[in-house]
Amino acid sequence: MVAIEEKTYSQLERAINPTHDIKLFAGRSNPKLAQEIADQLGTTVGPMVVKNFSDGEIYVQVKESVRGDDVFIIQPVCNPVNENLMELLIIIDAFKRASAKTITAVIPYYGYARQDRKTSGREAITAKLVADLLTTAGANRVLAMDLHTGQIQGFFNILVDNIFATLVLVDYMKKKNFKPEELCAVSPDAGGVRRARYFAKEMKCSIAIVDKRRDKHNEAIAEYLIGDVKDKICILFDDIIDTAGTICEAAKLLKKEGAKEVYVCAVHPVFSGPALQRLDEAPIEEVVVTNSIPLAEGAPKKITQLSVAPILGEAISRIHDDESISSLFGFEKEYKG
Repeated sequence: MVAIEEKTYSQLERAINPTHDIKLFAGRSNPKLAQEIADQLGTTVGPMVVKNFSDGEIYVQVKESVRGDDVFIIQPVCNPVNENLMELLIIIDAFKRASAKTITAVIPYYGYARQDRKTSGREAITAKLVADLLTTAGANRVLAMDLHTGQIQGFFNILVDNIFATLVLVDYMKKKNFKPEELCAVSPDAGGVRRARYFAKEMKCSIAIVDKRRDKHNEAIAEYLIGDVKDKICILFDDIIDTAGTICEAAKLLKKEGAKEVYVCAVHPVFSGPALQRLDEAPIEEVVVTNSIPLAEGAPKKITQLSVAPILGEAISRIHDDESISSLFGFEKEYKG
């Protein structure tokens, strides 16, 4: 099992005081992360019954009073996506009927985020549908992490805070003490250029872009490289690794173009289908991800998982205390371009 590394980041200098009226609860999609967040806040994960009936229906019962309390529900919408989404909706409804003062859905990974627009006729915009479902269920606020596209925040008619795990990845890579002149930050496609630009600025290194063609869903071909990577240590940055096709093809292209070594950093380790096998066989030294999604058993040793509990815990504390969230991320303007 891959060890999870926890850290205290320089951006989180403000002490988190033990909380008395924050009520923290969690669904079944990532209980370990929920416990880590509770530890950061000096509280516990509240008691709740969540189970399935024999026909597959989900049952939820809150086992303590939350009347007048600020409730935070931790539930990444990861595989099985539909099960975890429905579970989250039912949990929110249970707290609404239990007279919670506010209900914040803490969604480290927002499933369906990539279905945020129509790319051909007669397609659904499912990211918007999920936003409507969360609102209808009774959420007053959403705390998300590295949404695939920023415009998803505009799908909601309630407050949405989109925080960034990029700080965690940058902090980890800085501790490797690579020389800036030997590094190159690489975006695996045109859509990730802003993310790679931020990393390049923080690492004080050059930048390159892979030109990707996607002929069908979950299949991508890395065709061309913009930038010089010869004899460089390349760090590929992305928000999501799903089947790992994009990342692995990009890594092969970088090696073909003369890269010395290739590292990969990504926030959300979806790792569906052949992802783990592809990553294990690809010319990649290390894959660094967060625990927004739990890793499956048997993950390759080259995968390192970092905890985002400190950032999520700090954000929850600030929301509860009516303090600024954006001040956590001094790079926000640069990152959003």
